[in-house]
Amino acid sequence: MALDRKDLAILAELTTNARASHTELAHKIGLSSTAMARRQKALEDDGYIQAYHAALDLAQFGLTTTVLVRIALESQSDDALKAFEAEVVKCPSVVRCFLMSGTDDYILIVLARDIQDFERIHRTELSRLPRVARVQSSFALREVVNRAVPTVVFGEAKR
Repeated sequence: MALDRKDLAILAELTTNARASHTELAHKIGLSSTAMARRQKALEDDGYIQAYHAALDLAQFGLTTTVLVRIALESQSDDALKAFEAEVVKCPSVVRCFLMSGTDDYILIVLARDIQDFERIHRTELSRLPRVARVQSSFALREVVNRAVPTVVFGEAKR
């Protein structure tokens, strides 16, 4: 499915308010509610929209500390990678994990209540991960940008 200007407008609106009704979206984009619903369903069916999420204020849950954890494994063998990945998904404090190129094998995003809570997470979750040779942690001081989708997506998809 090739995206047109209206499809891109729908996607842009939904990234800022996934709960917008078909009527609200139709009004903003210049479509009938029926046409809006049909286009949104097509975007879902074609995989452009994979899910809808609620953005939570994690500070309300006491999670005020974001930690970027760089992990190097003892080996980059398939067994080592599989073993690490099978266990890291079980760590409740890890919200994102990326396999990396370069000197670190993985970068994890960990949410904690404070530094003491991160010490607990390090001791009970991270230090128990298999095949880890090195763990380095950096604490985020302040979040500057948090986008679900980079805005360039809507400009490039038009072409």
